[in-house]
Amino acid sequence: MHSLLSDPRLADCRRLFLRDFELPVHIGVHDFEQGSSQRLRFNVDLYVALADSTPQGDRISEVVDYDFVRQRITERVQRGHVQLQETLADDVLQLMLAHPGVRAACVSTEKPDVYPDCAAVGVEVFGLKEAR
Repeated sequence: MHSLLSDPRLADCRRLFLRDFELPVHIGVHDFEQGSSQRLRFNVDLYVALADSTPQGDRISEVVDYDFVRQRITERVQRGHVQLQETLADDVLQLMLAHPGVRAACVSTEKPDVYPDCAAVGVEVFGLKEAR
């Protein structure tokens, strides 16, 4: 993932990230993918305004908690089979953007076990909330 902090709309943000969060996911369009899970890696970047994420009292309540990211991904995966990585990445992106403290997010998913001659196949999606 590339940092989007050079985007002027995010110049007053910090980037929080979750790397290589791995879960077994029921995903795929092919017959052999139905009824079983595959390893899927999630990478998430969240862009949060510095004014909303600079702790004054060194308390978790003053920032976006990493547990939020892991919990929302896990909850989405537990809803059941999804055909496409694009669908899952879009869903996770919307879950991230639903957090009131998140201004923008970038989500990628990777299947590391599809082809023996490459590290992974995947998709990445980015979203930015409209200015208020």
